[in-house]
Amino acid sequence: MGQLMTLALRGVLVVLLAGAACLQGVLIWLLVAGSPDPDAALASVRTPVFLIVVAGAAAAEVVLVCVWRLVTMVRRGTVFSLGAFRYVHIVIGAFVAAALLVCALGVVLAPGEAVAPGIVLMLGGVVVAVLGVALVVLVLRMLLAQAVARDIEATRMRAELAEVI
Repeated sequence: MGQLMTLALRGVLVVLLAGAACLQGVLIWLLVAGSPDPDAALASVRTPVFLIVVAGAAAAEVVLVCVWRLVTMVRRGTVFSLGAFRYVHIVIGAFVAAALLVCALGVVLAPGEAVAPGIVLMLGGVVVAVLGVALVVLVLRMLLAQAVARDIEATRMRAELAEVI
């Protein structure tokens, strides 16, 4: 991975982290301020929705930080090591947590007249999509495991060859 690509990716990660932090700050401020909501149907679900969105932004921040660490490992040439698995596992867990949060959002919004039933159905589709991303990361984790195993095997074979020579 080139220097320019690494800097560009880190720039995108910084912008996304700042956006998630701003979203959390604004939502927490709105929740604490408690401005009167003119729509009574939405007033009853306001607090749980805000908390779910804040937790979802936290899950996104966790993914972004782990990607930052993995990019650092790529830059140093140490990504094909056992240490990379920790970050990949955290990313998978964050995506599963995000899917559970979207599902909880659907459960919160489903009863009553707060939102149309189609919105809840779309949230169900988002849950499936986020779980699909988690599965893709799991497949990538398996590829990383194969690469690490081959790297360990190559290192062992080089050591044996060095002994012979």
